[in-house]
Amino acid sequence: MDRSIAFVVTLPLPYEQATERLVEALKNEGFGILTRIDVKSTLKEKLGVEFRPYAILGACNPALAHRALTHDAQVGLMLPCTVTVEAEGERSSVVRIGDPAAFLKIGGFDEDATLQGVMQEARVKLQRAAQALKQ
Repeated sequence: MDRSIAFVVTLPLPYEQATERLVEALKNEGFGILTRIDVKSTLKEKLGVEFRPYAILGACNPALAHRALTHDAQVGLMLPCTVTVEAEGERSSVVRIGDPAAFLKIGGFDEDATLQGVMQEARVKLQRAAQALKQ
């Protein structure tokens, strides 16, 4: 059984550069960043623990979100698209872009033809963003 819920890309870049490159790749596919959670600083502040540089980004393609939300407001529980970037040492980073197909299935919307169409369009755009990171 395939349990992957993300498109994963390892970049030979430090965390900050990988984050910038990721944001640009998403922007080129029509996604903006709505939220950014700095996990490292949050864990330090709330728990007093050290953690590697790690961010959770909420990415949104407004046109796709509008179509999905107009069809079924519950889809908002799965928005925005979740993306993570984390340091893997000082010169490498891992990016994970959530696969909309997996989240649609988890949410029980995988039989809805309208949402399947929106999801497929989002999935293609996010896969292209992941591919662009590899170049």
